[in-house]
Amino acid sequence: MTDRADVVAACPEPQGVTAPRPDVDCLVVGGGPVGLLTAILLGRSGLQVSVVERWPQRYPLPRACTIDHEALRILQSAGLMADHAGLFEPSQGERGGYEFRNGAGDLLQAIDWNRASESGWANTNGFYQPDLEAVLEDVAITTPGVTVHRSWTFQSLTQDAQGVFALLAPTEQPAASPVGVRSRWLVGADGANSPVRSQLGLGVGDSGFQADWLVVDYEPLAEENWSAFVTQYCDPAQPATVVNSGPGRRRFEFMRRADVTPEELALESTAWRLMKPWGVTPETARLERHAVYTFRGRWAHTWNKGNVFLAGDAAHLMPPFLGQGLCSGLRDALALAWRLDLVHRGLASPSVCASYGPERTGHVREIIDEAVSAGRVICELDVDRAAVRDAELRRRSRDADALTREPPHPRLGEPSLTVASAGVQGRLAPQGRVRVADREGLFDDVVGGGWQLISRTGDPAGLLSEEDAAWFARIGGVTADLSGDGPVQDLDDAYAHWFAKHACTAVLARPDFYVFVAGEHGDVPGFLAQLRQALRTGFVRAGFVPE
Repeated sequence: MTDRADVVAACPEPQGVTAPRPDVDCLVVGGGPVGLLTAILLGRSGLQVSVVERWPQRYPLPRACTIDHEALRILQSAGLMADHAGLFEPSQGERGGYEFRNGAGDLLQAIDWNRASESGWANTNGFYQPDLEAVLEDVAITTPGVTVHRSWTFQSLTQDAQGVFALLAPTEQPAASPVGVRSRWLVGADGANSPVRSQLGLGVGDSGFQADWLVVDYEPLAEENWSAFVTQYCDPAQPATVVNSGPGRRRFEFMRRADVTPEELALESTAWRLMKPWGVTPETARLERHAVYTFRGRWAHTWNKGNVFLAGDAAHLMPPFLGQGLCSGLRDALALAWRLDLVHRGLASPSVCASYGPERTGHVREIIDEAVSAGRVICELDVDRAAVRDAELRRRSRDADALTREPPHPRLGEPSLTVASAGVQGRLAPQGRVRVADREGLFDDVVGGGWQLISRTGDPAGLLSEEDAAWFARIGGVTADLSGDGPVQDLDDAYAHWFAKHACTAVLARPDFYVFVAGEHGDVPGFLAQLRQALRTGFVRAGFVPE
């Protein structure tokens, strides 16, 4: 099994360890993708941010390997996709993006995840995490106001009326005198064993699902022909997963059976033996890494205490069967960043942060439940129960709806910072291709991100008072008339289809792309009044009283 300490020990030592600044707006503990993205988003909003990471170098081997359309839109909002879209390989496959097969390789069910997504990007994409982390770190250190400090370990924190005071120590010199950093906020994006979460004393819920799996990443040396982006081999003799893990790479995952020890499963010879039935051998592939992981479903009961917040694996863990772990962490980053931005600029009450944890908990719990359910299907080892499962999957495959079943798109958890809107509130809002004058592209790039006020039947800006329009612009709002008579043209009818599906003509979407409120064109002035109340008080729906 590959151990992180061994891998990092092989990397060159940093030439020097620069101490974090003593006073910042936000201290981010953890320099992985979620921590770095949080820092980038806050830095782009004008905050002074320090990221501290205990490891001296980036982890050089892959971990997460799939990412969805919503996560790519989040990276787009951070300015990454214009130059780095090539990091991601879209799902492709004649039978659909996701397959279940039995031990003999017979198709049990195929699910088409290749349909057009709400976010303007491919539904499912493979990627190589070290490449993404390198880009995120490069962007972070070049973002004004953001500094990244490696080889610093979080020790403790205290809170007072001014914010948070954290003590940090050089990782290589744990006995050295700690360095104090004062910040208004602290974000713990410090992994599954989060010291920040432990320091806060926050409890963790558990799904009860637990299974050891061998994860093997390799580079094919010969052309391979796979029928799907992800294939689950539901074989009671040896459950296995095969997934496209980014350009020029592939991943196998094998469940540990009771007659195999974790040590045996971790052997390189075991990896080659288990991949051999698919023709993957030392002659046809270069092994990049193999490691045994315990797949679990867990979540923090509370995501913040005072001005300290959790994000990413510090807040939730899930089995990887839906490829949603990193995606969920990136959602956390954006959901928290837009709130802190508005509070920092005096445009929202600190109470808007009270809905961060409930919204994200409800959302991620649904994904965890779906991932655990998929895991229980895949991990079945009893031959008789597996036969019943196979028959049920075959039955589903004859259902046309099963072939077009979507990846999970949960509504935000409650209580949420949304307004009841015939069920569409808290759902993901769309992004389509548009044209303005001679410029074509995705809406967020052409018209703008942030708060989006869009109407299908007229110009929403024309319904706003001068004062409302100025206030909306200050919070980062943009408006668009997609009636066909305005300057913004809906090139692929993505918005027309969305409005028709949800039986509305106007929508106000939040900076994290979730619907704040939807209704009719004439309701637009009321949308702004409800948003003002929400940002002033932190809630708009009956029964939500922030602590």
